[in-house]
Amino acid sequence: MRLQNLRQKMANENIDGLLVTQPENRRYLSGFTGSNAVLIISMERQAVATDSRYYQQVKQQCPDWELLQVGYDFAGNMLDVLREFGLTGKAVGFEANDLTVSTLLRWEYALQGRLKLIHTEAFVEELRIKKDAAELASLKKAIAVADAAWDHMAGWLKPGQTEIEAAWELEVFMRTHGASALSFESIVASGPNAAKPHGRPSERVIRAGEPLTLDFGCVVEGYCSDITRTVCLGQPADDQYMRVWNTVLQAQQAALDGAAAGKSGAEVDKLARDVIIAAGYGDYFGHGLGHSLGLAVHEKPVFSFTYPGEVPAGAVMTVEPGIYIPDWGGVRLEDVVLVTDGGVEILTTAAKPAILD
Repeated sequence: MRLQNLRQKMANENIDGLLVTQPENRRYLSGFTGSNAVLIISMERQAVATDSRYYQQVKQQCPDWELLQVGYDFAGNMLDVLREFGLTGKAVGFEANDLTVSTLLRWEYALQGRLKLIHTEAFVEELRIKKDAAELASLKKAIAVADAAWDHMAGWLKPGQTEIEAAWELEVFMRTHGASALSFESIVASGPNAAKPHGRPSERVIRAGEPLTLDFGCVVEGYCSDITRTVCLGQPADDQYMRVWNTVLQAQQAALDGAAAGKSGAEVDKLARDVIIAAGYGDYFGHGLGHSLGLAVHEKPVFSFTYPGEVPAGAVMTVEPGIYIPDWGGVRLEDVVLVTDGGVEILTTAAKPAILD
């Protein structure tokens, strides 16, 4: 079905062939998980061109695809390969967002003007927006591991630990409970460091009474999870923490209640942003509300003031408003949802406490 959908799109765009180099797109279409390959797709044939490290892997992972043993010189072989595919004189797309300028120049030199290379952007990524049943099943497994990791951390965290120690505990738990990798380097940010939306874990000691943000996720069966919780270990040191935390929670709930298929990313972002602005914290919420995730942890579409396009049913999205106050700290709460015609289905189940006693 994925190839059928792709070929229909190729026909609509008057593209006779497509060269796919982006790793997640290669995996989505063929199942290939190696680090080096070019997928060659015409209206009648599909092949994986790669080097000797992956010949056996292609045979195992891509039984419905031809294997082209081009070694390490795809450019040197591509004219003959594309001629054999019947693509000389035709329009062949390439992934402009993935290909380097130097590679494109080598390809153009090798092809000697015998066919027309067509610039494409998000050609396959647009097909990946709506998750099918198999993708949803893998996503839910990855989310379940992240949920369990938060449950573990909620009982493990104590004042006196460092941010790096907490990040390592997260990683060990996820990798020993089904994850093949992290979706991204875990964020553990305490006190003033929590004012950095993407703060890296440091040797800073986590203290009682201050904001502590953990943003993390893992990969299961190739698919990513992403969750954020902000807590305070013990009673907050000031009244601002609960004001900020409750504002973020209310903003997230407004978006969860109002999001639905067909609404634009900007509309859904506004639902949360209006709550934060009304509370007087509008200047402290600079990023978008959320993003899609799947084979990559950041995919299109997005819930953002910068995204006027609609978000369709079948998209899996994060909803993660935040407030970040310099020299004090910050709060972010993030859950993953499946967009439906009638609203959203929340896929994360981890508890959301403001305070851990």
